[in-house]
Amino acid sequence: QFLKQLGIHPDWQFVDVYGMEPELLSMVPRPVCAVLLLFPVTEKYETFRTEEEERIKAKGQDVKSSVYFMKQTINNACGTIGLIHAIANNRDKMNFETNSSLKKFLEDSLSMTPEERAKYLETYEAIRVTHESSAHEGQTETPSIDEKVDLHFIALVNVGGHLYELDGRKPFPINHGETSDDSFLEDAIEVCKKFMERDPEELRFNAIALSAA
Repeated sequence: QFLKQLGIHPDWQFVDVYGMEPELLSMVPRPVCAVLLLFPVTEKYETFRTEEEERIKAKGQDVKSSVYFMKQTINNACGTIGLIHAIANNRDKMNFETNSSLKKFLEDSLSMTPEERAKYLETYEAIRVTHESSAHEGQTETPSIDEKVDLHFIALVNVGGHLYELDGRKPFPINHGETSDDSFLEDAIEVCKKFMERDPEELRFNAIALSAA
């Protein structure tokens, strides 16, 4: 529904990943071009996030210039940012309607910095309105803009044979190593499992895949 509102043809769809075991992963339609993970932001996670950031800043990492990454400056918009990350890094595979608001946003923001993209989204009515209406359609109460939400979305994508974690709260994309179109879903799920292993007593994890319809 959300993709349709943004002017994307329905040849790709978001599907639930019901579990991380091979037989449950085999139920997900292929190919998969992105995975969105919803997870709780806990103290353990925040500690890990700080350490990871310091480690990468010290050691450096290889991030292809073709990775589309944006910062998150709007509260509670992590789902929208995750969606933009998923679509933007697979835009060559998507069929957009001519008047698609998301297509225009991506074309306008391609040459911007991650910070400029965030600022642009703040002013970009068409996507924000869609985000708000789709949040209202959801089963849960929409959190108010200033309410503290402790669940967060990230996107996992394959760009040029590398698996990237894109999280607008982080200063840069995280390169999780090599992947391929065939192994991408399994590789992305391995990254999701690490999130779960860091917080073994937490149950609030949910993965959805952007799959061929």
